[in-house]
Amino acid sequence: MIYYSTNRNISALLDRAIQIATSAHAGQTDRGGMPYITHPLRLMMKQPTIENMIVAVLHDVVEDSDWTLDNLRSEGFPEPIIAAIDALTHRENEPYEANLQRIDQNAMAIAVKKSDLEDNINALRLATLHEKDFQRLQKYHKAYRFLTRNTE
Repeated sequence: MIYYSTNRNISALLDRAIQIATSAHAGQTDRGGMPYITHPLRLMMKQPTIENMIVAVLHDVVEDSDWTLDNLRSEGFPEPIIAAIDALTHRENEPYEANLQRIDQNAMAIAVKKSDLEDNINALRLATLHEKDFQRLQKYHKAYRFLTRNTE
């Protein structure tokens, strides 16, 4: 799925996506104490297309910063990329299962969410595991099984 006439255009959008994510996540850390930006960058590197890479690196920007979908549109990101980011963005007071149902309707969102869950399930980055961590891992495992039910 290439939405641009040249690879240079899509590459420039990937560069811009990385800049936006780096700025949006500045100062944030993950549960293991690492800079949060390392998480979307790991997801980005696992994606099969540049479009998916853009979605991966931006997947938490709307949810965790002041960026909006309209801001991303104004940066020139095409609607299929915006739609995938929208599907991945958890809404306030939304049940987790409703978010998964929305993700399940968008192929790019599914690919990125699967990578997100795989990365989040990796408990080796945590110094210690608490009961809450085990509960979160169970939730992620269940979500992964849901998103891969038709592919395994």
